[in-house]
Amino acid sequence: MSNKFLEGKVAIVTGSGQGVGRAIAMKLAENGAKVITNNRKPGKNNATEMLTKEAIASMTAEEIAEMNRKYDEVGGDAQTTANSIKGLGGEATPFFCDISDFAATKELVEFAVKTYGAVDIIANIAGAFGFGSVTEVSEEMWDRVTGVKPKGYFNVIHHAAPYMIEKKWGRIINTTSRAFLGDWILHPEYCAANAGVIGLTRAVAIELFPHNITCNAFEPFARTRAAVDLEAGANAKAGNHVVMPGLKLPSFDFTPPPEGVAPFVCYLASDKAANISGSVFSLAGNSIGMYSTSDIQANISKVPFSELWTQEELEFAVPFNLMRGYKSLADPSNAH
Repeated sequence: MSNKFLEGKVAIVTGSGQGVGRAIAMKLAENGAKVITNNRKPGKNNATEMLTKEAIASMTAEEIAEMNRKYDEVGGDAQTTANSIKGLGGEATPFFCDISDFAATKELVEFAVKTYGAVDIIANIAGAFGFGSVTEVSEEMWDRVTGVKPKGYFNVIHHAAPYMIEKKWGRIINTTSRAFLGDWILHPEYCAANAGVIGLTRAVAIELFPHNITCNAFEPFARTRAAVDLEAGANAKAGNHVVMPGLKLPSFDFTPPPEGVAPFVCYLASDKAANISGSVFSLAGNSIGMYSTSDIQANISKVPFSELWTQEELEFAVPFNLMRGYKSLADPSNAH
């Protein structure tokens, strides 16, 4: 397969100003796709969007300087990514918008069609973050984070799908997080947002597969802005709680670079992946994993079915049959 196996395709990459989104946009363009780069607004984000003023105020000058160094390392926006693509001989055009805005995403998709004539590939990489226990997370934080995932992803897919259906070809790739399983990092709104991405991905996969349109999701482990947010939040001496006690966070500097995620995403965007849909993958450096589906692991039934379980029967059947070998997700020894 040549390195232009996506030639003639048009891709929209949300959240492509930096990190994983930038790496994917660059790789799609390298493989021949014309790319609409996107993030919320021009310029790099600042720490105050993710960390509370109280948290930042509790950090030392050295900690703030180190945090800003890392933000600069992963900084950028849709324009800088587009410039990099064009500098390497590819085609890219930026479009700034907040994908949580339904009308704005319609403009994003229509801009892609007007600029390059089609929309073939959607890579939803945008994300929002915040930290705190379930008693600390504010309504504003909940709405901000879940407004991007899954709502923003739905917005983009909703407006792009008709063009893909008409063309009888499309690839949709959504970003989730292992937080969809529940997390020892304290961000319940983010766990809910990423679980929503999984449900949306599977629903879209089933519905659009007859039109030769696939939809998959992946969770990346990579050196991104989110990793800086997490490390900075954990170092802060005030503000919302960030992690459960005893959890050791991976060092930002030893986290794999985001470029490792891009090749497999490009593979999912190709003709060769036409039969892969509704799946969730884990990507870290050069490691690729696939999650199982959520099947029932154990079952107990009472005969005859017309009779309800009694408390005494359940007290015997549950521990010795249904829950045999069970270990709770909330058990501290399961921390990940």
